[in-house]
Amino acid sequence: MIHSRICAFLTSLTVLTACGGPPNGEGADVKSEPGVVTAASLGAQVVLPTADYLELPEYQKADPEFGARLIMQCRACHSFEPGGPSVSGPNLHGVFGRPAGDVDGYPYSPALAEAGFIWTPEALDAWLAQPWAFLPGNRMAYPGLADEGARDAVIAELLRLTVDSDEQGTP
Repeated sequence: MIHSRICAFLTSLTVLTACGGPPNGEGADVKSEPGVVTAASLGAQVVLPTADYLELPEYQKADPEFGARLIMQCRACHSFEPGGPSVSGPNLHGVFGRPAGDVDGYPYSPALAEAGFIWTPEALDAWLAQPWAFLPGNRMAYPGLADEGARDAVIAELLRLTVDSDEQGTP
């Protein structure tokens, strides 16, 4: 009981922190540090079937329970189910392999609507690390997730939640 209350409190605290907006204000001109991947520096992307990404070592070794706990932050703004609604963020089902800014009817920021990249685990990793540095001018109210292992766990869980059942080989 106490453990679940602590988890609920920490999740609420994290969501409140995440909803605080960009570190330098919306649309701030954020300069990325050398070596930081941005949408502009992402380069050519290898797009695989979602199930194939799950075979990569970083997602094989990611802790599923940790990922499930962390992804509760994402659920505050996104749905993951096929045909699910866009909340304050777009539905993420089928996100991997989808062009950025491409959920019909979702009011993307101009920066994201015109971004010109494909959502891959590499792109999402850079986005989650520093959303405002990865794509300046986006409106996602999330401060970033510095820990690489935590990002791997979130991405692995998102891969599991958003893969189509026919892609997994199940009916």
